[in-house]
Amino acid sequence: MGDPVERVGSEGLDSGAAIKTDGLCMEIDPPFQENVATAEDWRKALNKVVPAVVVLRTTATRSFDTESAAASYATGFIVDKRRGIILTNRHVVKPGPVVAEAMFLNREEVPVHPIYRDPVHDFGFFRYDPFAVQFLNYEEIPLAPEAACVGLEIRVVGNDSGEKVSILAGTLARLDRDAPHYKKDGYNDFNTFYMQAASGTKGGSSGSPVIDWQGRAVALNAGSKSSSASAFFLPLERVVRALRFLQKGTETYVDKWKAVSIPRGTLQVTFLHKGFDETRRLGLRSETEQIVRHASPVGETGMLVVDSVVPGGPGYKHLEPGDVLVRVNGEVITQFLKLETILDDSVNQNIELQIERGGTSKSLTLLVQDLHSITPDYFLEVSGAVIHPLSYQQARNFRFHCGLVYVAEPGYMLFRAGVPRHAIIKKFAGEEISSLEELILVLSKISRGARVPLEYISYMDRHRRKSVLVTVDRHEWYAPPRIYTRDDSTGLWIARPAFQLDCPFLSSGAKDVGNLARQPVSLTGEHACGGHVCEDNNHELVDGVTSMETNYEEPSEYVSHHNASDGMMKKRRVDEDLSADGSVVADFSLNDTRETKLEKSSVIQDDVLMDYQGATAANASVAERVIEPTLVMFEVHVPPSCMLDGVHSQHFFGTGVIIYHSQDMGLVAVDKNTVAISASDVMLSFAAFPVEIPGEVVFLHPVHNYALISYDPSALGPIGGSVVRAAELLPEPGLRRGDSVYLVGLSRSLQATSRKSVVTNPCAALNIGSADSPRYRATNMEVIELDTDFGSTFSGVLTDEQGRVQAIWGSFSTQKKDKRRKTKTGKRRKKAIFTRTSKGYLMLKFGCSTSEDHQFVRGIPIYAISQVLDKIVSGANGPTLLINGVKRPMPLVRILEVELYPTLLSKARSFGLSDDWIQALVKKDPVRRQVLRVKGCLAGSNAENLLEQGDMVLAINKEPVTCFHDIENACQALDKSCASDGKLHMTIFRQGQEVELVVGTDVRDGNGTTRAINWCGCIVQDPHPAVRALGFLPEEGHGVYVARWCHGSPVHRYGLYALQWIVEINGKPTPNLDAFVDVTKELEHGEFVRVRTIHLNGKPRVLTLKQDLHYWPTWELRFDPDSAMWHRNIIKTLKHSTV
Repeated sequence: MGDPVERVGSEGLDSGAAIKTDGLCMEIDPPFQENVATAEDWRKALNKVVPAVVVLRTTATRSFDTESAAASYATGFIVDKRRGIILTNRHVVKPGPVVAEAMFLNREEVPVHPIYRDPVHDFGFFRYDPFAVQFLNYEEIPLAPEAACVGLEIRVVGNDSGEKVSILAGTLARLDRDAPHYKKDGYNDFNTFYMQAASGTKGGSSGSPVIDWQGRAVALNAGSKSSSASAFFLPLERVVRALRFLQKGTETYVDKWKAVSIPRGTLQVTFLHKGFDETRRLGLRSETEQIVRHASPVGETGMLVVDSVVPGGPGYKHLEPGDVLVRVNGEVITQFLKLETILDDSVNQNIELQIERGGTSKSLTLLVQDLHSITPDYFLEVSGAVIHPLSYQQARNFRFHCGLVYVAEPGYMLFRAGVPRHAIIKKFAGEEISSLEELILVLSKISRGARVPLEYISYMDRHRRKSVLVTVDRHEWYAPPRIYTRDDSTGLWIARPAFQLDCPFLSSGAKDVGNLARQPVSLTGEHACGGHVCEDNNHELVDGVTSMETNYEEPSEYVSHHNASDGMMKKRRVDEDLSADGSVVADFSLNDTRETKLEKSSVIQDDVLMDYQGATAANASVAERVIEPTLVMFEVHVPPSCMLDGVHSQHFFGTGVIIYHSQDMGLVAVDKNTVAISASDVMLSFAAFPVEIPGEVVFLHPVHNYALISYDPSALGPIGGSVVRAAELLPEPGLRRGDSVYLVGLSRSLQATSRKSVVTNPCAALNIGSADSPRYRATNMEVIELDTDFGSTFSGVLTDEQGRVQAIWGSFSTQKKDKRRKTKTGKRRKKAIFTRTSKGYLMLKFGCSTSEDHQFVRGIPIYAISQVLDKIVSGANGPTLLINGVKRPMPLVRILEVELYPTLLSKARSFGLSDDWIQALVKKDPVRRQVLRVKGCLAGSNAENLLEQGDMVLAINKEPVTCFHDIENACQALDKSCASDGKLHMTIFRQGQEVELVVGTDVRDGNGTTRAINWCGCIVQDPHPAVRALGFLPEEGHGVYVARWCHGSPVHRYGLYALQWIVEINGKPTPNLDAFVDVTKELEHGEFVRVRTIHLNGKPRVLTLKQDLHYWPTWELRFDPDSAMWHRNIIKTLKHSTV
């Protein structure tokens, strides 16, 4: 991967950048009078220069300012051998935390540390230990900015396109090109000229020296235009000045570098060099032009013109775009270099400016500001977000004041609320925010799980504030908030706690469960129903890293209704019965108080209940009126720090149904394409009452596509608890073909919608293929198909005429192959495709992607859910789980870990199945007329190596088997038998022979994955069922599975990506997470580690990576069933680091 800035370095020329033919001829003539370099001269120069050029491998560990967390390579070169100083580009050094190594020509690699990055211009310096280079003779490259001239033959020596050493030839064509504009929301250089040559440099050559035949660096390669061979070089005058300051700070290399302050001044004004023809059009008087031409060097073609002024800066309200600069401190200034010299020498001093504005001369006195004072050197990290004062670079891009609270990376908490990258936070928890210190102070007063409003603006919609509701993480998905501060003496960013240990934010999330559930919920239409909030999210998901631009609409009416007058009457009645501030407040700390409140409001509740029941449209079916109070809208967010089990998005939404509701516990059933994993934050919005409360994942079926979510009924308040109820389940009799059912669900506005449909197939067997990245897929399931529905985005329930639930109408995830046409070369057309899935998120498909995520909806019979519900309510025999403060035993599920699929008996006969067995199977099930065949066994299961692909399952315990339900019943019978050994006696038809087998079953809980470890930026876990379903595990003790990796981490830098197992570290086996923890505990900071991996395709690989415990400590995320909380535990970190 090449350098990102250089790759995208393209921009268009404006009228002021046109080449002046006459002036160009005058500049071209002199170089041809110089002596012409020979091939031998170039050979000698290159022999001296090449050893001093290094390949820089940089890793930006955090997003900061204009840069994102990333790993890249570039070029640098030695400018001071004795002190160990390397010159390269600013966008290589990075403004934020960076870890880097320099590789010399002889493949020696040494760590380098940033010591300076210019706030404006594209250059910076690394330092290294000269004594660490033991086997290479090299010299420093002298800087000669005065040698640059038009027509000069040059060579660009660097790591072009990652080729380690490339030498590209060119000729300087321009010395006065405008600074290239790379992107509107990223780093751009300004207030300087650039040089231009057609050298054709590409990614990786950023920071390369541009040398002449004498081996002197005359410029610094910075960028290029992707549509042509043009390359852009930075002049070295200001580089030489900065280097001299660094050299004055120390005479030789020392371990602790002395931080040096390099004076830099600014007016927060951007100038452009415009030709005299354009300045005349701007109103420049002829006499002024005559004075300027006379006072300027021969060949001067223009003057400096104000292009933009940053609000709040020294030049704001004094200078305007179009002002022509004439004099500074009485001296005629037409060049950037002279202007910058004056500014840098006048920090915190006044300077006199003379300008012309529309033909009128004006004199101004402005105070020169310290440029470093508006360049942030610290940031706050909270819930994965990076927040810091707005830099001069971005203030110039966005036309905002410097120092505002800027979101460089939204992380999880802010992304969940819809706050985009580049947002400016203006208000938080009701407090106006103008600085990062104010934000930290407000944040420290908020408890875990709290929900507070936040207002922000973005540069794309700068004139309107957007208001969102931020939910502070209740679980310990991330480390406590920290402040990172740059230390130029070490090149590191030092972390310290942002809050005191006794502040509410650091309190245990377990204590705040009730507080979160009982917080007031606004009924003004401002923050309710997260489904509306996220419907308009427009974000890209690329390799697990998310950025988004969000537009928000006000939610529509909360209470589902079709009649406007009824709906308004209902809303008025609710408003009349609320507290004075318009919020529902439910705080029942004492039983007496609760009884008193319930008694006093009993009449009110009855009226409200009648209003809610009567609010359904007059033409609604009985089923719709009965089932509406039982429906719940889900909004589910998955933290990026724990995207386990191959989950393919951070945000899901869908509809569930309440299957149990009492004073102590409420349970909602929903499909697993809405709640995919247990490491999730779930919010529930009820159709029966306008309230949004959190839910907790209590059961994920290991095979079937459903999950059970609990909620605290007391959080609904007395009114909500009265109108919300559980649905009546009707597991028997099962649906048959031709039965009429009612499909009832919720729209995104929480309005009940229904239609009458006919069952076309009550036992359709699912056959969902594996995804590119293994994730949950429904197997061994029979689903219900209807003749008509509401499309693939609509989920809900299937009921009879009385509103009794017979099935869940759930969502299923799948992938489809990309069928786009191929080009003449046989390659797929590269095209960026944005697809809004029915789960409300946008997936970015770019390049040659071969598959896309899709979903469909089918009916899931309620009988399986009903069985699990009975065990939870009556008390199961499994491990306990804390639900609303009460420990409840949860059910265990015995399953045969084998993927099966049905085959018609007519096909089975062709395989040799006897007539006796065919008749027996038809007699057992005359409807299906099928036999189950083995598609594969889950690796590591008790059935592995016993059943083979293609086996036909004829009978279990001598009873014929025709469907998945038969096998489930056989497994359940083992649990009911006291003498059971957990094995099934199966009759198998294999290759023309009947075989009797005793096959073991497996017992699984409904917790899902409850433990993960983050090591060097990769998330490892035990292989989940979707991985084991591929039928392969490494032989060497299986290993731990890499589920995800983080940008800017060591695994990103060294290429340890997902979809593989780590089986050894430094030769020590890692068969499971416990062994993995024991091995990684022994590793030290900065140590190179040998990692042996095995890919999903079985390919082994050995790679090395360098552990970084400063920015990437080793930690564990584990679910504690006794507290129902996810906890983050540190395994290994540096002693001085704060995590």
